[in-house]
Amino acid sequence: MARELSPEQLAGSVARGPLAPVYLVAGAEMLRVLECADAIRAAAREQGYAEREVFEVEGRDVDWDGLEASLRAPSLFAARRLIEVRLPTARPGKQGAEVISTFCADPPPDLCLLVTGGEWSRKHGGKWSESIAAAGAIAVAWPVKPHELQGWVEGRLRRRGVSADAGAVQLLVERVEGNLLAAAQEIDKLALLATDGTLDAARMQALVADAARYDVFRLVDAALNGQGAQAVRMLAGLRAEGEAVPALMGMVVVELQRMAALARVKARGGNLGAEFKAQRIWDAKEAAYRRALERHPAARWERFVAAAGEVDRVAKGRGAGDEWLLLERLLLAVADARAVPLLAA
Repeated sequence: MARELSPEQLAGSVARGPLAPVYLVAGAEMLRVLECADAIRAAAREQGYAEREVFEVEGRDVDWDGLEASLRAPSLFAARRLIEVRLPTARPGKQGAEVISTFCADPPPDLCLLVTGGEWSRKHGGKWSESIAAAGAIAVAWPVKPHELQGWVEGRLRRRGVSADAGAVQLLVERVEGNLLAAAQEIDKLALLATDGTLDAARMQALVADAARYDVFRLVDAALNGQGAQAVRMLAGLRAEGEAVPALMGMVVVELQRMAALARVKARGGNLGAEFKAQRIWDAKEAAYRRALERHPAARWERFVAAAGEVDRVAKGRGAGDEWLLLERLLLAVADARAVPLLAA
């Protein structure tokens, strides 16, 4: 089997040469998966792949026959085609594995197949992924470990034309708390602000917003990601900073309503991919929402929305109780099904 690449290595290779017939990009770090896939799409456009088709895999309702027909069909007007298959769990099943393996055995010269997945482990692989490795390339976005984050940040700064000393890099690492998306956003900003392309710790301190600040966006993300203890810690931080519960509830309610809408679609076997787009949920956050959907049934998400409404009423003086305690219990219930009984306490 061909060696496994990092997403960054694969993104660099497709920018330098012709596309291979097939790629697999998967892993838990969705930012890295998405950026690698974007690099492949950009290379495809540059190399004349004028047609693009996307197959979203949702549960057991998979149109593998449609994908197989599309892979076999000739391109319109002799244009090259890019076909994407999005596998949230990176498990194509028996039929999907056969379709992918058959394509890889004899790929046509005018077609590139891109398979992406939101999960990956050694157990996910098989003959289907080996066939992709033989005909093309595989990149896995393994989670960036704490001791690797400094190198990841330094490399990304360098690619954006910014030279930062060790103190500056360490300061940024501490502030983003392992959040790659937050790091990427800060680095994009630094590339604009550091006009001479150099940064030391003092200048980094002045330029970078505190991405580790306790804010309502990350508070809700922690609950959806099942990080109850972190959500409670963030909530305490917000309270200490002088925030008021009514100011937090708008985002909390919006996110819970989104989750309830997604859960209703999932419960009736609908197209989750379409609902993510309808709810304007960007790709990098889909994995967190999918994990949260697995944690609670649809009826419970409706209950969470109702509980958020009660927190809001109490916070505005229209009900009895401690709004901070009620919000803490709600976040814990969202993060962990075992905490749901707290809502009735």
